[in-house]
Amino acid sequence: MSDIQKTPLYQMHVELGARMAPFGGFEMPIQYSGIFAEHEATRKGATLFDTCHMGEFFLSGESAVSDLEHILSCPIADMQLGQCRYGLLCNPEGGVIDDLLVYRIDTDTFMLVVNAGTQTNDYAWIQNHLASTTTLENRSDITAKIDLQGPESPAIMNTLFSDGIADLRFYRFKQTRYQGADVIVSRTGYTGEVGFEVYLPPELAATFWSDAMDNGAISAGLGARDTLRLEMGMPLYGHELSDTRNAAEAGLTRAVASPHPFIGHDAIRNAGEDRLQLVGMVLEGRQAARHGDAILSEKGDAIGVVTSGSFAPSLGHAIALGYIPLELSHAGTSLQLKTARKALPATLVELPFYKLATARKPLNSFSN
Repeated sequence: MSDIQKTPLYQMHVELGARMAPFGGFEMPIQYSGIFAEHEATRKGATLFDTCHMGEFFLSGESAVSDLEHILSCPIADMQLGQCRYGLLCNPEGGVIDDLLVYRIDTDTFMLVVNAGTQTNDYAWIQNHLASTTTLENRSDITAKIDLQGPESPAIMNTLFSDGIADLRFYRFKQTRYQGADVIVSRTGYTGEVGFEVYLPPELAATFWSDAMDNGAISAGLGARDTLRLEMGMPLYGHELSDTRNAAEAGLTRAVASPHPFIGHDAIRNAGEDRLQLVGMVLEGRQAARHGDAILSEKGDAIGVVTSGSFAPSLGHAIALGYIPLELSHAGTSLQLKTARKALPATLVELPFYKLATARKPLNSFSN
């Protein structure tokens, strides 16, 4: 399709033998050596993910803080310079237009990192809810983003950046230099492991990718990225989150806990006890349920729907996320997941599924 875009790393992916497929309007690498191998490399070593398809918006002006407080679920005014926060962009009904990250670049300057498939709608929604004294700029086309993830990533980053990253804390970022260019390096991640997100000029994306590979990182695709985030119980927009599902149901309590009034605030606060709830489910074997499969009670009554499911390489069995009534969402509850072949027994568990991730560890705990 002619309207499918390519990231600055497209040619490198092809040369490295990646299996490519459309995702979020871009031709993206799904896997290289294999999903399970890339998954394990992220948990034990270091992997590179092309996330150039994500969108980067910059907001600035004297009214930027108050505007962001109004349109985002997370508090903005008390953010420190160099801090990142996860938040939701909601409609008045409490549905999620997008989930995103906020970076406080300066007192009145912020960067929003949004999902690829929602970028156009996000921009229009935000633009329509800004004061005349706030400036919004879409810098997605002039910003490349690469995620380097895994316990060996701190050593690689210290090699590639002369000023080092040893002082960078979780959900913080720093502005630094790479190959003579201004870049942003952050620690947020979507895999559960310690790692970094590097925002840099598109013309340097392939250079950084090659430099990281030369220092031990391997290339990874969206397949491993999905199994990694699923093991951490992290939501994926279009699966766990949507503009028709109330954000209160997704279990993102920290993202909607702020008392400040934002768009959708009342609908989220008044969701009620009869709502659905996102839950984690473990299965006994390798066979997995998939998005859209029905969740049944132990007696066989339909009570919900699976939103994501896969074999979990780090755990050795299948797992799933899905929505069921809040009153049934107790850990230890037995359920069935109705796949195309048969109903699979499952048990509700507390999230995340994988408990040994390293994302929050201080960088000095990793050997160089």
